[in-house]
Amino acid sequence: MKTINYIVLAVAIIGAVNWGLIGIFNFNLVSFLFGQMTWLSRIVYTLVGLSGLYLITFYGQLGVEE
Repeated sequence: MKTINYIVLAVAIIGAVNWGLIGIFNFNLVSFLFGQMTWLSRIVYTLVGLSGLYLITFYGQLGVEE
């Protein structure tokens, strides 16, 4: 599970950096690398979205000491 958590976190960070680039420079890195809404860019957007949904589950673990 630890490996999946790191992968999901990395994908979410990539998505966050992409949104930061869009907001600050109006530059979409995903579209630049994979094309405007190609099947590959849709996969990247889907993975970022699913990663975000997965990371929501960590809110339940906040404050829990192991």
